[in-house]
Amino acid sequence: MKKDRLNVYFDPTLAAELESLAARRKVSKSQIVEAALASYLSPDGADQREAAIVRRLDRLTRAIERLERDVTISTEAVALFVKFWLTTTPPLPDAMRDAAQAKGRERYEGFVEALGRRLAKGSTLTKEVSHEAAPNHESKSPTNGA
Repeated sequence: MKKDRLNVYFDPTLAAELESLAARRKVSKSQIVEAALASYLSPDGADQREAAIVRRLDRLTRAIERLERDVTISTEAVALFVKFWLTTTPPLPDAMRDAAQAKGRERYEGFVEALGRRLAKGSTLTKEVSHEAAPNHESKSPTNGA
């Protein structure tokens, strides 16, 4: 049995949302407002909200840590490649430069195609490095006969 009656006024937009929710759930507007107010005033409500926020922050932290690891791996891989390429590639004579540029464009197109295929399969360097770096993990490589 309800004891107190209150008259409250809502913004027209909020009142329309309340009306819509009551119609969808087939409950009275009073029941919705009462449940919302009880949740808001509940001492456990703040703890539950805080716990939910902490879980979300933990999930975001783990995702950022994975991104940081992946970016570090990618940066180091590119840096190693560039260092190797710069130290092993001799300068070309002017007579060979046009042919070398044409061959470079051809190789670049092949590289982009191979990269697209690799990404489409879901195979990434970070996954390979993670599997190879994992302790007690036998990677499938030509050296172990797999």
